[in-house]
Amino acid sequence: MTTRARTVHTADLDPAELRAVHALLDAAFDGDFGEDDWDHGLGGMHVLVHNGSGLAAHGAVVMRRVRHRGRWLRTGYVENVAVRADARRTGLGGLVMAELERVVDRAYDLGALSASDDGARLYTARGWEQWPGRVHALSPRDGIVRLPDEEGSTYVRTALAGSLDPGQELLFDWRDGDVL
Repeated sequence: MTTRARTVHTADLDPAELRAVHALLDAAFDGDFGEDDWDHGLGGMHVLVHNGSGLAAHGAVVMRRVRHRGRWLRTGYVENVAVRADARRTGLGGLVMAELERVVDRAYDLGALSASDDGARLYTARGWEQWPGRVHALSPRDGIVRLPDEEGSTYVRTALAGSLDPGQELLFDWRDGDVL
């Protein structure tokens, strides 16, 4: 069987596919993948890559709103990118990202993601830029709060918005699990 990629909305994934994606993510993140992480990747477009051994790679892009220079940007936020352990370093992560980037570039003002040190190499090699400025989020309890842990691990792809001013903050919409 050859490697094949499929791009599909969450609504078109059947329960067995959702369970397979969840299992892949649980394994790939070594137990550091919670229900909020799972929820963050739902409601958008998914790229699933299958090979002869089943689901080998996954990534999703969901819509978020990010304010920059007083303008709220429609942002394609990349979530839940993972490759099965036995299929790593074979180009599947790049295959997933190429399709997610196609969606971001054609449908959103901005692409954004938060990367681990290992994941950052994949993203920077593909032209994603580490955001050098401040990162904030809206909190239902405290209003605008700074996210220092996201500074240095947030990457952007300008897509339709054009260039961004690193002297200005990125203010992300709030979602469960991001801000207490």
